[in-house]
Order: sequence, then structure tokens, then C-alpha cells
Amino acid sequence: MDPARRALVRLLAAAPCALAAVAGCSAPAPPVDAAVRRAVADWAAAPPQRLSGIPLEGWSYEVTSVRQEGARAFAHAELRYRLAGYDSAPAGSARELVLTRDGSRTTWRVAAESPSPGAPRQLWDQPGPVAVVRGAHCLVLGAGQSRETLSGIAAEADRAVPAVSAAWPRPWAGRVVVLVPGTLDAMAALLGRPADTYRGLGAVTTGATGGGPAPADRVVVNPEGYAQLSRAGRQIVLTHETTHVATRTATTARTPQWLSEGFADWAAYRQDPPAPAQAAPTLARAVRLGDLPAALPADEAFAFGGDQDATARAYEGAWLACRLIAARWGDAALVRLYELAGREPLPTALDQALGTDPAALTKAWQQALREELA
Repeated sequence: MDPARRALVRLLAAAPCALAAVAGCSAPAPPVDAAVRRAVADWAAAPPQRLSGIPLEGWSYEVTSVRQEGARAFAHAELRYRLAGYDSAPAGSARELVLTRDGSRTTWRVAAESPSPGAPRQLWDQPGPVAVVRGAHCLVLGAGQSRETLSGIAAEADRAVPAVSAAWPRPWAGRVVVLVPGTLDAMAALLGRPADTYRGLGAVTTGATGGGPAPADRVVVNPEGYAQLSRAGRQIVLTHETTHVATRTATTARTPQWLSEGFADWAAYRQDPPAPAQAAPTLARAVRLGDLPAALPADEAFAFGGDQDATARAYEGAWLACRLIAARWGDAALVRLYELAGREPLPTALDQALGTDPAALTKAWQQALREELA
């Protein structure tokens, strides 16, 4: 072939690609990719039967990658959904879907679904049916739990919500979602951390801080730790965790842990306040032995899974700090401090809300510990 003819052939071969680039078009998705995406969309239109009774809306999958291995295909997707009446924005979950071809060898169907590697499990990923109990101010979802147990937790959550609203007189949803897995290990799987992290705890709250609405705050109950609590203890735990849900929009990375945890305990104890030595036994023992804290608890003192006595002293000291603030400056001043501490440096927040500074507050707190615990 002469050079001129070869040049013409190359030009004609490149022309469709060049025209597509000029028009801003992209090549069509491979047939398998498109068919898999259609199958996942069909799967989303009919959620699994075991989810019936859960008030779901907006259930959908955003497929981010597809690969085929013979007669099977694997799709990585981001599940999005809301709990109707509870979530302000869609909750998310990374998922892996396995698809197989039917007899026609052209149509795919979803055969299995599971969390992506490293992603936390959902309650419905766990063995057993998911039971749903609705309260006046709560939605309780349980796996491997009796309806009697879930109804009792719903009653306790219904008492917690009004107590939190009285302590935190700022706008919030006024409702809470409680998840009750079957075991401690199942709880840890929901949260994506080792079970020992939560051993001995009654419940924790999910949801990241950041100053904006949290789309899917959940109170997650440790069924083993919760069962060991007295009735009053269960109520304190649920009120504490519900306070975190209520204050989420005011809580940021700036908020000291002693303030967020101390405020939650203050809200939980507020309606029936115990004697300080009764509710702070670990710190009381330390103070009686002459081990008076030199400063308000640091953030790292509240980490799960560490020295249990040190963690207990941190929580107890935080509660007594918030108790002192409410007693000396008033409940409204404590709420104002919480709001400001999420936006301003702590010295600025203390000055504006209480007219004091960290050193003076620490000194007053230490004096209160001496008087009330020693």
C-alpha cells in the first residue's frame, strides 16, 4: 500500500474517536456492566423480606465498580436509605453484591449481598429476624431479641427523650433510634471495632461530630452490659446517649470531651440527682487517698478499651464539673457554654458564657471535689 493510501486509512480509522471527543461523548458501558447495574436497580426496588416492618425510604444502590468472573459478576456499591421520620439525610453503607446469570445467559440477578471488606455490618446482616418496636419518641430495632426486651427499651427511651429536651432546650428532632443486637460481638460488628472496646458498657452512640445535622445517629445497646444494669442504671444510660443525639449539631471537634460527656451525665442525673460520692465512687476513692486531679480530664482519658478506673474517674470528674457549672452559674449558662465551646476556643467560651477562665474553673472544680468527695 502506497504511503498516501496508508495515511488515508489511518485518518478514517481515527475519525470516529475524534468526532466522539469533539462532541463530548463517551463510549457506551460494556454490556455486562449495564446489565449488572439494571439487576442491582431491580434488587433495590424490592428490599429483602426480612426488612419488612422497618420504615425504610429511598432504598437505593450506587454501583461504583463491576467485574465479571465467568458466570458470576461482582458489584461494589454504596447503599443509601433513610428511616422514615427519623433520618434527616440518607445513611450510607458500603456493600458487595454477587450476581449470577439466568438460563438465557444475558440477564443477571443478585444472588447475595454483604458488607464491603472493612465496612461495619448492618443490623439486618446478623442472624435472626429484625423486630421493630415503635415508642412515642423512639424506634427500636432488634436482632435476636425478644419483643418483651425491645418493648422495655422503648419505654426507657420514651422517658429519656423528654428528660433530654428539658436539659437541652434547643431545637432537635425529639426522637431517637435504638439498635439492639443479639450479643456483644454483634454490637462490635455493627460499629466496626473489637468487642473488648465495648465490654462493660451499656450503650454507645454513633454519628460523627462536625457542627451539622447528623443523618443517622443511632444509640446501639450492648445487650450483655445493659442486662446487668438496674432499672435506674438503664434509664441513666439511655438518657446519657440520647443527650449525645440531641446535642450533635452543637458538638464539633472543638468541644472538649469533659464537656460533652459531663453534660450528657448531668442531663441523665438532672431529674433525680444522686449524692456526688454515690455517683462518683472511683474518683471519690482517689480523692480520699490524696490523688486530686491536677486538671479537667483530657480528651484521651475517655477512650474506650483503656484503664477502666482511669476512664471512670474521667467520666465522674466531667459530670461533677458540669454539675458545678449548673449550680454556680445556672443551667442556661451550662447550655450556652456547650454551644460556644463547639465554635470558639475554650477560654473564649468560658469567658463569654461564665465570665471565668480555665484556671479559675479548674480551681473551683478541685475545691468542689475536696468538699463533696473527701
